Order: sequence, then structure tokens, then C-alpha cells
Amino acid sequence: MSIHIHHIAIVVDDLDEALAFYQQALGLTLAERRAVPEEEVEIAFLPAGEGEIELLRPLDDRSGVARFLAKRGEGVHHVCLRVDDVEAAMARLQAAGAHLLSETPQVNPHGVRYVFVHPKSAHGVLVELYEVKGDE
Repeated sequence: MSIHIHHIAIVVDDLDEALAFYQQALGLTLAERRAVPEEEVEIAFLPAGEGEIELLRPLDDRSGVARFLAKRGEGVHHVCLRVDDVEAAMARLQAAGAHLLSETPQVNPHGVRYVFVHPKSAHGVLVELYEVKGDE
């Protein structure tokens, strides 16, 4: 099974302020910025090497990202790992005793299948498995 870092998601309170830092201070380029109403976040993607930095700003105070921000403040929300076969990765994790946040893969608006691993199973880190086939 091939695994690569797809993105590191960082929750921020002010997306414009965070973008100023990542673009001006670090020299990263904004690839895309969009609202994702079904997940109640606004996202900015900044390519970094083979992966991306994903900045997340909650759109309201009810979402999981908003609760994370209120409880923990700004910072790393999750690490996303690119896998070739999300179901095979899920089976491997479950065989190792890991707790997944859903029994079946979720599908995002772009048709990408994904699942989250509970932080208690991953030493305090929320891990997302993101199925990307081949060179996509």
C-alpha cells in the first residue's frame, strides 16, 4: 500500500490573515479558495512540495471545525494521507484495532472517498485517509 501526505489541515480564525502569512512570509501560492457549505467551512489550498497546506475557517459556530477552534484555538486540525485504496487501508487499520469515525468511506463533492481515524487511535492526531488513484 502506497501512502503519501496529501495535505495538512490547519484551522484558522481569520483566513485572510492566515493567507497573508503563508503567502507573504512563507512564499506559498494560493491554488484555490472556496466555501464548502456542506462542511460549514471556507478552505484555502496552498501547494507545498508534493502535498498541500489546507487552511480551514468555520463558516458558523456549529460545525466541528468551529467547535475545534473554540476548544483548542488555531492550529493543526488533521493530517491527510493519500492512499490508493481507502477500503484496504480501513481494513488494515481495523485489524490493528484502530477506531474509524465512520464504518464506510465518505464521498466529498469531487467524488473522492475518505475516512477519518479517531485521534485516540493515532496518538492524539486526527488522521484522514484520502483515496487518490494512480497519478491523480
